[in-house]
Amino acid sequence: MNAEPIYLDHNGTTPVAAEVAETMWPYLTDVYGNPSSATPQGARARRAVDTAREQVAELIGAHPDEVVFTSGGTESNNLAIRGAAAEATVRVAVTSEVEHPATNAPLLHLEDDGWQIVRLPVDSLARADLGRMPDGPVGIGTMLLAHNETGTIQPIARFADAVHARDGVVHTDAAQAVGKIPVDVEALGVDLLSIAGHKLYAPKGIGALYIRRGTPITPVLRGAGQERGIRPGTENVPEIVGLGAAAHLAGRVLAREAIREQGLRERLWATLHTRAPRLVRVTPDDGALPNTLMIAVPGRSGVDVLADAPAIAASTGSACHAGTVEPPAVLLAMGLGPQTAQGAIRLTLGRGTTEGDIDLAAAALLGAVG
Repeated sequence: MNAEPIYLDHNGTTPVAAEVAETMWPYLTDVYGNPSSATPQGARARRAVDTAREQVAELIGAHPDEVVFTSGGTESNNLAIRGAAAEATVRVAVTSEVEHPATNAPLLHLEDDGWQIVRLPVDSLARADLGRMPDGPVGIGTMLLAHNETGTIQPIARFADAVHARDGVVHTDAAQAVGKIPVDVEALGVDLLSIAGHKLYAPKGIGALYIRRGTPITPVLRGAGQERGIRPGTENVPEIVGLGAAAHLAGRVLAREAIREQGLRERLWATLHTRAPRLVRVTPDDGALPNTLMIAVPGRSGVDVLADAPAIAASTGSACHAGTVEPPAVLLAMGLGPQTAQGAIRLTLGRGTTEGDIDLAAAALLGAVG
């Protein structure tokens, strides 16, 4: 039987942490009450949801009443962008050229409705050029905190200042950042921040939206009064508990794990670059997620390279559009030529990645590159 490939696609999804699964189990079995009900079972479920809200809030430096649970990053982004747009008086949104589809699609929806969307270009490191901000008022500003493919961390605090100076509401999609780097909503200055559970060792199908106190937002879904009416629907108690446990765990391990994963990333790059100097490093040396290394193999297809390296499980770009043979749009926006961008491979490490995994992965990639 073939060994399981070395998993280097943690930006696509993370495994559910054992601690998280253990914490969830009672809420899949014994604690089955509806948190909105007055029964003893419901009260136990409500306390678990409240605890999870506190745990998520603590991880990002928020107040618990500023955390609204959703089904994941896509819903959080839609609620933030479409919900804020419904309250805006200025129909101008500003973003970057390299946003995730979960942000770009709701912006296209606004554009179809008559909004002007200003897309800031990026530099060779995939960082947005804030010098190209529009001069007039803005209704919404939205930008990834950390890019899901390159790992580039955007200047969100400066972006927030610029949007606020134009009287706009600021949203950041922090799905790739939360749990990997310190995220503090006060330091960032954002009004809205999206979280996806499956990017930080919680299950798929759960997320959260931070909504700063006083930020006007209209619900996208209509129903009863759960989540203060902002996100109606019976709460998914087991997964909410799982997200809370994952947030609590991330707060304990984040600092040391970031250092460890960055060290492994640099070990991987050093080996690859030494033995195959034609490889191009796309991920910035500084100011990037510590677990992320995007490289490009000039003249080759990243899909073909990974097919020739079955010992590793990785991606040629965002997992949300994996399988495409087109060059990643972010690399073209950064100024890389199509022949180089075509060879992009995203290698993303996780808490279970070891030095042995890195050395085996490097050998497999070098063998595939030739």
